[in-house]
Parts: sequence; structure tokens; C-alpha cells
Amino acid sequence: MPRRRIGFWYRFAAVLCKPPLVVLIKRDWGGMEHIPAEGGFITAVNHNSQVDPFAYGHFQYNTGRVPRFLAKSSLFGKGFVGVAMRGTGQIPVYRETTDALSAFRAAIAAVERGECVAFYPEGTITRDPDQWPMTAKTGAARVALQTQCPVIPVAQWGANELLPPYAKKMRVFPRKTSHVLAGPPVDLTRFYGKEMSPDLLKEATEVIMADITRLLERIRGAQAPVTPYDPRRERIEQRRRTAAETHELESQAESASEPKVEQEEGQGT
Repeated sequence: MPRRRIGFWYRFAAVLCKPPLVVLIKRDWGGMEHIPAEGGFITAVNHNSQVDPFAYGHFQYNTGRVPRFLAKSSLFGKGFVGVAMRGTGQIPVYRETTDALSAFRAAIAAVERGECVAFYPEGTITRDPDQWPMTAKTGAARVALQTQCPVIPVAQWGANELLPPYAKKMRVFPRKTSHVLAGPPVDLTRFYGKEMSPDLLKEATEVIMADITRLLERIRGAQAPVTPYDPRRERIEQRRRTAAETHELESQAESASEPKVEQEEGQGT
């Protein structure tokens, strides 16, 4: 596969990151042949650990097509990290601001320049109890349908065993294995040329996530839940459970506070 120009900052980041990655985790990689040699494209990747961007980035770097990640804007501030993020061409995401859409415009521009843009469609580390992919946001589908570029699904597993979701301490021993598997492009052709309504974007996103999940099932040798975990639905259910429990406790408290009336029968004065 021909290697495109990677640039100083990406090579410098690789010099810093690859040695500890090689020491900490073994590699079990597959599907590199699905990474396009030329032209712009998207990779859509599941997210289950704070360190999996490094594990996946190692895989992607070795294909010769380096990814441009969408990353929170705070990482682009002053200091070495900010310089490195800008130097490697990462894309800042400004959440809940008037610049929130700028990331999507930048992603579209990068794809049209012939770059690879890496999306974590879930938007954050999965909250599924068994670490399967959960419901996703529609950003990757929106960029894919607007540019009609290839979308390469990528599943990964193993970085989450080194650093479990939302944990702060690594589990270094025994040495873990980073499994990364890329699949053929997701077939989104039936969505082309249609109005990008919320329902259409949601359906296209579900198709992308289904391909990622099937790849992860191959890696794990297990079957994912039929219905993906939905954090929004879980929050609603949790509020309902809390309200029901609160109502039950209030009912019990009211019953306990009522005066006991003793009926004395057959007693006279």
C-alpha cells in the first residue's frame, strides 16, 4: 500500500507513543486491506477506553493513512499537547457553542482533500455494562452522506482491558492484546440523494454501528445484545425508578404517621 506524506508532527508523535504501546500490549490486527490507498474516507470506530485512541491510532498509522481525530477543543490550548494536536491535523470539537458545527465542516473539508477522518460515533466511552457499542450520534453519517466517501467500520478490543472504561489505574499484568479489525466499506448507497432528515441520519448511523458491532462480535467470539444500550433511555428509566421508589417511601411514611385507632368492643363504664 503506498504511503502518503505523514508529516513531522505525526512521525514525532509515533516516535513517542509506539515504544510504550509495543511494550504494554501485543497486537492482533486484521483488515488493513480495507483501508483505501487513495482518496478521502471515514473510519468509524467503537470506543471503550481512554487509551484506545492510541491503540487504534497505532493500527491506522501502520496502514500509511493517518487519521484526523475529532477531539475536544480543550486539548488544543497552550503547551506541547496543543501544538502536537494542531501539528498532526486533529479537528477540534467545540461542544455546546456557536462553533459546534465547525468540526463537521472541517471533517468534510479534510475528506474532500483526500484525508482520513476518524469518528467515534458513540461520542464517548461506551456505557454498556458489557462494553458493547451503544447508540451513536449522527455526525459520521452526516459527513459520509454529504461527501459520499467510503466509511470503513473498525472494531477494537483489548485497550479496555489495559485501562477499563472510566478507570484511572492501568492493569498492566498480564500483558494485554490489542485486537483491531477493519471491515469493508459500509453500504450507504440507498441513502444517497435523499434529504438528510433526522430519521434518515439515524437509520444510516444504525447501519454503520451494526457493521462495527458485527466486527466486534468476531473479535470477542460472542453475540452483542439485539438492542444497543441507549444512555438516554436508561436515564429516563432511572428517573422513573427513582420516582416510583420515592412515591413508595412517601406512602410508607404517611402510613406510619397515621394515629392508630384502637377499637374497644364489649367494654363499658
